[in-house]
Amino acid sequence: MQRLKRATISAGVLMAATAIVPVVSASPASAHAPCGVSVDDKDSRTWRATGGGANMRSGSSTSCSIKGTAGSGQRLDYHCYTLGKDGHTWTFLRNDSTGKTGWVRDDLLSDGGSFEDCGL
Repeated sequence: MQRLKRATISAGVLMAATAIVPVVSASPASAHAPCGVSVDDKDSRTWRATGGGANMRSGSSTSCSIKGTAGSGQRLDYHCYTLGKDGHTWTFLRNDSTGKTGWVRDDLLSDGGSFEDCGL
């Protein structure tokens, strides 16, 4: 069974979906990570990025500084995710190829990023 992480659903779609299947509530993602925030590793999984050069930032916002990149095929160690002010989820990770850490928007990671909430 595939595990669902989270999704943004419009009210109309949600109403249509509830008529077909029951809705299971999940805990919401934690608050955004301000620029300069690092978090502990809560996710024991390691993945391979396919973002092809996704920017790793100092917080969960495109206004935060770029600390490095997550290149295609590089080994990434996911720590956890949070919800950015932009409404997208972001994963804090360490690029094992470069040793750099930072936040990457989950839609730039081929597997959707971490499934562990940072709890910020």
